[in-house]
Amino acid sequence: MTLDLPLVARGKVREVYAVDGERLLLVVSDRISAYDVVLPTPIPDKGRVLTALSVWWFDQLSPVLEAHGAAHHLVSVTDVPAEVAGRAMLVRRLEMAPVECVARGYLSGSGTVEYQRTGAIRDVVLPPGLVEGSRLPEPVFTPSTKAEVGEHDEAITFAEVVGTVGAERADALRELTLALYRRAAEIAESAGIVLADTKFEFGTRAGADGLVLGDEVLTPDSSRFWPARTWSPGAAQPSYDKQYVRDWLTGSGWDRVSPPPELPEDVVAATRERYVTAYEQLTGQAFV
Repeated sequence: MTLDLPLVARGKVREVYAVDGERLLLVVSDRISAYDVVLPTPIPDKGRVLTALSVWWFDQLSPVLEAHGAAHHLVSVTDVPAEVAGRAMLVRRLEMAPVECVARGYLSGSGTVEYQRTGAIRDVVLPPGLVEGSRLPEPVFTPSTKAEVGEHDEAITFAEVVGTVGAERADALRELTLALYRRAAEIAESAGIVLADTKFEFGTRAGADGLVLGDEVLTPDSSRFWPARTWSPGAAQPSYDKQYVRDWLTGSGWDRVSPPPELPEDVVAATRERYVTAYEQLTGQAFV
């Protein structure tokens, strides 16, 4: 696909195009990544699902953003080129904070590995006795670096965030991240889904105060969604996200160094089903 717009950036899943001095076009592909590598097999409709779900969440979270003097970057999903309709958002240009703002309400993944080793996730000390899938006493802010394509995000301490963006901005990022997570977790819970963790990205607009929520938000690419009815701490949880693909890759014997294998048709179909199920269960709307 080629758009008659200047390409600003290409990520693992998205392309960003310049529209004018104030706006960008964010296009979501059907590519899927795992372990920081883009896989050779696309997931049909993935770009449409992620776009529709982000748009829905921006609307749901607007009251929280407004209460914190913040906003989101979405301008329109209708004023986009026809060839990318349904998987593109017209958004405001932002100066992005160089931090991935991760909120965790449950122990999982790399957080479990670090907790088992140190009893903490970087500088966030957690109570003893937790296991994979445990609900945390309170949601925690565990930021990471924002790596380039092909590089790995690395967990960092809050002090490192302060050193990067300053104390006032670091406090604002942590406060807003946790407020958004709490509200999103409530919404997900009412739909029968556990929001185990997620990551947000924030920026600022030139000449304006306040943080702006950017990128995508609360999709299966950036979040762990578990069926509430099967949640049971002590083991890996069934999920509505790309953990299914990670697990298949692990079982395939891929060494994470050589080029990744093609995904089998059944894995592609099952992954698509998980993405669509997450959208439909959260929003209460059929995906068409």
